[in-house]
Amino acid sequence: MSLVRGMFCRMASYVALLRAVNVGGTGKLPMTELRAMCEEAGFESVSTYIASGNVVFKSSDSEDRVKSIIEQRLEDYAGKKVDVYVRTVREMKDLVEVNPYADEPGNKTAVIFLDQKPPTDLDVIASGVKDEKFQGADREIFVSYPDGLGTTKLTFDTKVIHGTTRNMNTVTKLAEMAAGL
Repeated sequence: MSLVRGMFCRMASYVALLRAVNVGGTGKLPMTELRAMCEEAGFESVSTYIASGNVVFKSSDSEDRVKSIIEQRLEDYAGKKVDVYVRTVREMKDLVEVNPYADEPGNKTAVIFLDQKPPTDLDVIASGVKDEKFQGADREIFVSYPDGLGTTKLTFDTKVIHGTTRNMNTVTKLAEMAAGL
């Protein structure tokens, strides 16, 4: 617990997922810089995971406030907006537990993280569907990619769906890291 403005505030564990960082040559951000940004923001027990913009930490701030702080620091650093999707440790654990494709390899199943609940008619806004299966959740979309993420042509209408994707191996690891804080 930490003392903030004269009252005790409970520290929560969070996972922040950055969109379009260090993928395909865009948005280069060393993970040491991301870790430093989060520490300078007052977050505690900060740790990054792989170079695609994943960070776990503890904070007494709300999820919305954490998102706002990280997005502002990233914009100051990069000179452009970088979308950040924040989840609590409980939300990450729940994603692992309710994964509808848990019997499939973790590198061939993924979660698309969103800021809002996805529409119920995902099939209407999906294109390039081959053998992929998908299912909406709270603020996520679970996707099974039988032929792998690297070869899929599946996309969702970007006017409706704007998010960032992590495979289930990464989601599971981030949930474990956040739970260990």
